Amino acid sequence: MFGISMINVLPGYEKAAYRELRNIEGIKDVYHVFGEYDFVVIIDVKDLSILNAVVDRIRESETVTATQTIIGAEL
Repeated sequence: MFGISMINVLPGYEKAAYRELRNIEGIKDVYHVFGEYDFVVIIDVKDLSILNAVVDRIRESETVTATQTIIGAEL
């Protein structure tokens, strides 16, 4: 199962947030982007409960101000 989370962080804390996001188990890739969000992360885990735990861990960060997460679906 995979999810994509778009993340906003406090201005000036992008490098700290990047390092923190890279260390969260379940996050496969971290991309620093320009636009409405500061980061897009790819979460790759076994099931929805673990995905929820990863997103909760992201939200617990003091540098994170907002998240929006979408869940991938199979066709």
